[in-house]
Amino acid sequence: MAVTQESLMALQILDKEFTYTERDSMYYALGIGMGADQMDRQELAFCYEKGQKVMPSQATAIAFDDSIFWDCGIDVVKAVHGEQRLTLHQPLPAAGTVISNVQATDAFDKGEGRGAIILLQTVLTDKATGDKLCTMDSVLFARGDGGYGGPQGGPEPLPKSPMRPADHVVEFQTLDRQALMYRLSGDRNPLHCDPDFAAAAGFEKPILHGLCTYGHACHAVVRAACNYQPEKLLSFSARFAAPVIPGDMLQTHIWEDEDEIYFTTSVPEKELIVLSNGFATIDV
Repeated sequence: MAVTQESLMALQILDKEFTYTERDSMYYALGIGMGADQMDRQELAFCYEKGQKVMPSQATAIAFDDSIFWDCGIDVVKAVHGEQRLTLHQPLPAAGTVISNVQATDAFDKGEGRGAIILLQTVLTDKATGDKLCTMDSVLFARGDGGYGGPQGGPEPLPKSPMRPADHVVEFQTLDRQALMYRLSGDRNPLHCDPDFAAAAGFEKPILHGLCTYGHACHAVVRAACNYQPEKLLSFSARFAAPVIPGDMLQTHIWEDEDEIYFTTSVPEKELIVLSNGFATIDV
């Protein structure tokens, strides 16, 4: 089935309920590399039910559901995550039940052989209180679906990092099994575990989930700019610039400008930027 502007704009999953537990929040923390030093009490708070904290980027995993793409005509094997933008309306609880509403907000045709861009917005609401928890705007780059006759254009660009030395540099070593750990949080895309599927998508080996890299960067910002107080993070956005291979070292450069935070994440040994245009806001 070929995609059309109408089929893309009709993409939605409404009023779907997801329940997650303290254990799920611990799995997420471990999946983004936290707890490597069991004597680090600041990280332990995210991996232990005693006074448990939640990394804000866990919002991307609580209600993960990619079923929306598998029957709309998109070439899923060639589709990749382009950007992720997250706005927190209140801190995430360590456990709860949420109502998820996902809808396409726009779609752009980059032309034959150049792919299509699909914008999706997800709103998570706490079922118990009715309070809105967060709003997420995802950009999907459907590499195999350009030239379908849709409008040209693209999403509003994210800001660029300042042209000065970073205020903080944070490094995290990913594990060879990082993707296998992270997928326990819900994203079971075989691109991240199946060598044959990864080869069909044009990769030499399974790659790390973009949202796992995003979670590592969120950890870096919460550590450097929020002193491990996740409730201070109000928004967090980045562009997925290149894939990460499990086992790569991630280095995040962070610039502070009052309540605005800019960041990039790279794999220094490959001289490769993997997250660009990183931008966050914090409560100062």
